[in-house]
Amino acid sequence: MFTEVSPSVRLPFGLGVVGLLPFIIATAGVYIAPVLWQALAIKAFLFYSALSLTFLGGVHWGVAMSHDRESGPAFATRLWVSLMPGLVGWAALMIEYRLATLVLMIGFWLLRFYERTDASLARLPSWYQGLRGLLSPVVVACHLAVVVRLSLLG
Repeated sequence: MFTEVSPSVRLPFGLGVVGLLPFIIATAGVYIAPVLWQALAIKAFLFYSALSLTFLGGVHWGVAMSHDRESGPAFATRLWVSLMPGLVGWAALMIEYRLATLVLMIGFWLLRFYERTDASLARLPSWYQGLRGLLSPVVVACHLAVVVRLSLLG
């Protein structure tokens, strides 16, 4: 995989892949850990998910500061978009676990759809788009797996 990645963006790709580990480990824990540890794995998954979603929102605050004119509508829109993932993540931590997992998963997809708009395609580097294109399906699959497990638990 990394042989196809430009040397200048190997670090972000490597860090992105490492950033998947808590999702994958917690998802596995929800299935195979002893029962008491499963509860911890669910909480760890939700907290990491909310934190990651907030981080991705922060990317857009930086993009707005770097690429948008303060007086333009794109600036205000991008700042609002950057704030929403953190608020969604925070709210998700206060609701029932299965619903929280779904809310967070939808948050990841909505942010990804926003990143695919013409305005975002023009402002976000192509390597970032590629990285998000690789990582987002894994993150969403982990969320789906946790939702399935929580549904089986009742």
